Amino acid sequence: MATPVIMPRQGQSVESCIITKWNVKKGDKVKIGDVLFTYETDKATFDEEAKVEGTVLDIFFEEGDDVPCLTNVCVIGNEGESTAEFDPRNKDAAASEKSASEEKSVSAPVETKEVPAETPAPAAPVSSGDRIKISPRARNLAERTGVDIRFATPTGPEGRIIERDIIALRESGPVVTPAAMSEYMASGISPMTSGTGLGGRITTADVEAGISATAVAASQFAPAQKPEAEFAEVKLTNIRKVIAKAMHNSLSTMAQLTLNTSFDATEILEFRKKIKETKDRMGLENITLNDIILFAVSRTILNHKDLNAHFLDDKMLVFNNVHLGIAVDTERGLMVPTLFYANLKSLNEISREAKALAESCQKGTISPDLLKGGTFTVTNLGALGIESFTPVINPPQTAILGVNTVVQRVREVNGEYVYYPAMGLSLTFDHRAVDGAPAARFLRDLKTNLENFSALLAK
Repeated sequence: MATPVIMPRQGQSVESCIITKWNVKKGDKVKIGDVLFTYETDKATFDEEAKVEGTVLDIFFEEGDDVPCLTNVCVIGNEGESTAEFDPRNKDAAASEKSASEEKSVSAPVETKEVPAETPAPAAPVSSGDRIKISPRARNLAERTGVDIRFATPTGPEGRIIERDIIALRESGPVVTPAAMSEYMASGISPMTSGTGLGGRITTADVEAGISATAVAASQFAPAQKPEAEFAEVKLTNIRKVIAKAMHNSLSTMAQLTLNTSFDATEILEFRKKIKETKDRMGLENITLNDIILFAVSRTILNHKDLNAHFLDDKMLVFNNVHLGIAVDTERGLMVPTLFYANLKSLNEISREAKALAESCQKGTISPDLLKGGTFTVTNLGALGIESFTPVINPPQTAILGVNTVVQRVREVNGEYVYYPAMGLSLTFDHRAVDGAPAARFLRDLKTNLENFSALLAK
């Protein structure tokens, strides 16, 4: 029996995923557990395995396509079985025909009989400089179906493109994959009448080839250049686009201010040394300095609740528990998984969960549900030798703590100058939600707790 394979939903907030690689093709035999395709959300990458044994009867999407969650992606079954009932493209076509009939009944109440005609060829493309008149409903359908509206023949009032024009164009004109659409429309290349994808769809590879061809043509009129390339063009990954958008939004919508201080790290360094010597015998995790910082933050910040909050323009959500965001550096970019209810967990539990979250991020298998819900974030650049920096807040949080490296400093003790290990802390806060003095008091209390860490553990 034919069995459809759907695009999984990785977390409640994920609406669609991009297919990055197909490991099978139509007609291949697969067994249970074989990897069918690889897909990614904006933060993580996953493999989808076959749940049944059989033949890949049909594949509905290509690499690079952005597929809504729970949509049929391919079908596995016995050779010769029909897959039409599982094809999501058939459902889209049916919905489009229904919309067209509804629009026709509204715009043309007087029924007229016409002689059936052959499907017209696509019209000549509209110049990119010309303004295209198109109804919102037609534009929405065009975006969903992936057609190039520049080929549409307008039949609406005053040369306006309406929905039936998009439906007609889909039957005769070029169709662009979702992954290629934005680059295709913004590339400036000449409109294409067909592509190399399924059914003649224009893919990202076609767009890149068109851009290259345009560059080659232009180079014929350009002066001789150096043999070495001046630069390399690197397409942004989805996660980099998300990071860029989030950071720009943070800095452009908040009143961010950073306070810097340092504390005597003698006690936590001694504590860390004892843990390393006894952890195996006592069955403890390899507790790091960062784990100690996380623990101290979780016990300190509830006395400064405006920093453990979300700022929502006209109101604030002040949380009674601490859900710590932990900045993690990965090959794909910065990720911030959440350690929920950190204030209720022991130092050993915090250490174990923080390492598990970091490992999932670095492998690209982190659940999207673990990349949200943070109430306060800690980011540590101390291992890279950074003495001070300005962390950027993760909206709608009201603050973020940066942890710096340990440096040797001098202070006077009983008339003599002595060296001590100082660790820096950089607190960025949203001045719309928190004033400077309350933020400084949090740093002061955190400093006291870290310098007296054994006493903090005893509470």
